[in-house]
Amino acid sequence: MKGESSGLIIGISIGVVIGVLLAIFALICLRYHRKRSQIENSSSRRAATIPIRTNGGDACMILSDSSVGTESPKTSGLSPFPWWIGGPKKANVVSASGILEFSYKDLQKATCNFTNVIGQGAFGPVYKAQMLTGETVAVKVLATDSNQGEKEFHTEVMLLGRLHHRNLVNLVGYCAEKGQHMLIYVYMSKGSLASHLYSEKHEQMSWGLRVQIALDVARGLEYLHDGAVPPVIHRDIKSSNILLDQSMRARVADFGLSREEMVNGHPSNLRGTFGYLDPEYISTRAFTKKSDVYSFGVLLFELVAGRNPQQGLMEYVELAAMDTEEKVGWEEIVDSRLSGKFDVQELNEVAALAYKCVNRAPRKRPSMRDIVQVLSRMIKLRHERKYRRHSLPATPDEVSLEMDPPDHLSPMSQHQRVESVDSTADNTSFEV
Repeated sequence: MKGESSGLIIGISIGVVIGVLLAIFALICLRYHRKRSQIENSSSRRAATIPIRTNGGDACMILSDSSVGTESPKTSGLSPFPWWIGGPKKANVVSASGILEFSYKDLQKATCNFTNVIGQGAFGPVYKAQMLTGETVAVKVLATDSNQGEKEFHTEVMLLGRLHHRNLVNLVGYCAEKGQHMLIYVYMSKGSLASHLYSEKHEQMSWGLRVQIALDVARGLEYLHDGAVPPVIHRDIKSSNILLDQSMRARVADFGLSREEMVNGHPSNLRGTFGYLDPEYISTRAFTKKSDVYSFGVLLFELVAGRNPQQGLMEYVELAAMDTEEKVGWEEIVDSRLSGKFDVQELNEVAALAYKCVNRAPRKRPSMRDIVQVLSRMIKLRHERKYRRHSLPATPDEVSLEMDPPDHLSPMSQHQRVESVDSTADNTSFEV
């Protein structure tokens, strides 16, 4: 009897143990299936949407002016990440920023087998591409013999994946197949600022448009310096890196040399475009936000004078500055193609601001935030002057003249009317 009870106890114990093991096994299987389901759902969501990270208050919530169209894009998180990103850590960063990966075959079709060339830079050729979705994009292809270009390619992918602003060129995606590295951007139909300043194919840019473009560029740089976290230094601001959309609004492009600002940045090799380079950077190899400000100052003078640094722009500016007193006297360097159609007060304010930006001492240069405020105020005052001019009541002389038949106007009355209009305009500008 005792043996039977012992056998019963042993049998029950074995049964309990087996039951516990089965329960544990079932729980493990259940958790495995749940986790797998979550990963699949997460992947499908990444494939369907483009998450946008915004940094700073002035960041745009929209990736581009048009919807992002792709033919067969692959998000970076859905396939083994290309070798050039450098491991799981960077792969996660790119995946989180929602950068789309395009296939070489799709881009080959969209660019008509890479025949529709629209530009050529140090990086390599740029092609216009028409996607099956109807979206037009620009495809920048890394030259196969460019070692430095490959490094710049990585920089642009990593930076533009997290930087989104209406005055920065938007990166739609990338391709890294068949030994090729390509960047796909929103297409900027009006080309570069340099082409409008120096090419005879384009109409001359008005003074008002030049100031607006300067403000657009300043806002883009202000976002990089004060809105992005961590701050970003562009390092290659120049007219050929400013692109214009259909509405002639400017966006900053080409982030291949850009770097996130470091607290204790180490000196690096000299990079950039001569003529736009900060003298302090040339001597110390230390690039700061104020180095971008210097380059922007050169760009401002380029807009004013219609000549580039390779044409002796800064020597031209320094000669003019010798005769300049405070905020007047810059008229002698203004672009002759403007044919005198500019506001003298605005010209002197823009030139004076540009001269502060290129000060030899970086600490004396204004910040991009200060520059945005100055240019914004300038455009606001212009609009107010225009509004006042249109809303001012006509003088008694003007009313009587308008009531007379044009054929009966005497030479003297015509002269009086011109004087009245000029006098009104002068008084308006004086009051402002």
